[in-house]
Amino acid sequence: METLEWLKIIVGSAFLLCGVVIFFTEIFGVFHFKYVLNRMHAAAMGDTLGITSCLIGLMIFSGFNYTTLKILLIIIFLWFASPVSSHVLSRLEVATNENLSEHCEIYEDLTILEQELACSETAESRKEEQS
Repeated sequence: METLEWLKIIVGSAFLLCGVVIFFTEIFGVFHFKYVLNRMHAAAMGDTLGITSCLIGLMIFSGFNYTTLKILLIIIFLWFASPVSSHVLSRLEVATNENLSEHCEIYEDLTILEQELACSETAESRKEEQS
């Protein structure tokens, strides 16, 4: 039984250490990158993976009980909430940044695509109104 406890401590500590390393890598990315979308990507990916790794380590330490189930639900919530919130913030940045063309080469293509999409949507709505 003592071997199982040591194995549990080693594996749980490895997950916690991995999560801490991911967090430090995320901090480096946040302070290293110059553009806000790059920094936000580093933060979002680091948070999702780092928190998941740390919480898995805590689940291993806790054993199989209701606390483990609660931690699993937290992981599931974070895996859904973090990418969605990052996506919303990035869309806000793209919509409100007037100097986006300095940072993104595809911006001109995106405006053309948005114009074509808007034209096709108005054409479809006109067809629906006529019928």
